Amino acid sequence: MSTQRAPLRYAALDLGTNNCRLLIARPDGPAFRVLDAFSRIVRLGEGVSRTGELSEAAMERTLEALHICRRKMDERQVIRSRLVATEACRAARNGPEFLERIARETGLNLELLNREGEAHLAAAGCAALADVQASSVVLFDIGGGSTELVWLSVKNCGQKDIRSRIRAWTSLPLGVVTLAERYGGIHVCGRTFEAMVRDSSEALATFAEEARAATDEPGFHLLGTSGTVTTLGGIFLGLERYDRRRVDGLWMKKDEVDGVMQELLAMSYRERAENGCIGRERADLVLAGCAIFEAIRRAFPAQRVRIGDRGLREGMLMEMMREDGVLRRAAPR
Repeated sequence: MSTQRAPLRYAALDLGTNNCRLLIARPDGPAFRVLDAFSRIVRLGEGVSRTGELSEAAMERTLEALHICRRKMDERQVIRSRLVATEACRAARNGPEFLERIARETGLNLELLNREGEAHLAAAGCAALADVQASSVVLFDIGGGSTELVWLSVKNCGQKDIRSRIRAWTSLPLGVVTLAERYGGIHVCGRTFEAMVRDSSEALATFAEEARAATDEPGFHLLGTSGTVTTLGGIFLGLERYDRRRVDGLWMKKDEVDGVMQELLAMSYRERAENGCIGRERADLVLAGCAIFEAIRRAFPAQRVRIGDRGLREGMLMEMMREDGVLRRAAPR
């Protein structure tokens, strides 16, 4: 019999307003290798902005997805995990009660992540994509019920802890689901789009003032993670079906983003639903996400943006593995 130890397996689960996402990975040098992944649109936060509560239908959809996550974690013999819930469960009156129900029915104990924790994990998950020659970047994560922004130092930071590199952060109670429910996401004209941008800009104003100096620093660029920016990347590349390998790490210039935004605005709801990078489940949300992105672009003018298909889950995996001392330092270049 072999005496070789079984590889350590970690899991990170992010239950958001719109999606339920799971990653299972093992340490691999200075990073990790993904062993299994799961993502499902559950729309847990559907209607919360109107009623203040999670609906029974949304909770049932979510529980179904979480049972699959539990099965995958058991099959992969996960030894350590971090499971978090974000804005929908923070905002809903029955959010804590639902987390107790999840524990009873699936055996999964989800942590209600606060806004600061969410911003820090988004930064931890995406920081590796920042241009190392940039003094700083503004990183953003447009979610279903909230949007996190972080002003992050980059150049000459070496192995510094991610928290020590954060100059400013915010979490806005505004996401693609809440904005689409406010304005409607099926038929979106130019006037409605600009109204969504104005709302987003108002919510962003305090942070925009706090981090305004970022745009004057050498090499400044935006770094975005979310379904909104990855969708823009897929459409820009002309993909028939979304391909994470081609989109994660993609650079887009300002005029290229402008062009894809206009292309999306010109599409009908049916055309968005039939697009392989959007799909029917997100066709009514993508323009709300674009409006939030546009507000960020106006607040922090940049000649380029880098797109990441990564975020909270990757941040949680890296933090757990660093804490356990199972990552090796990258070889010097």
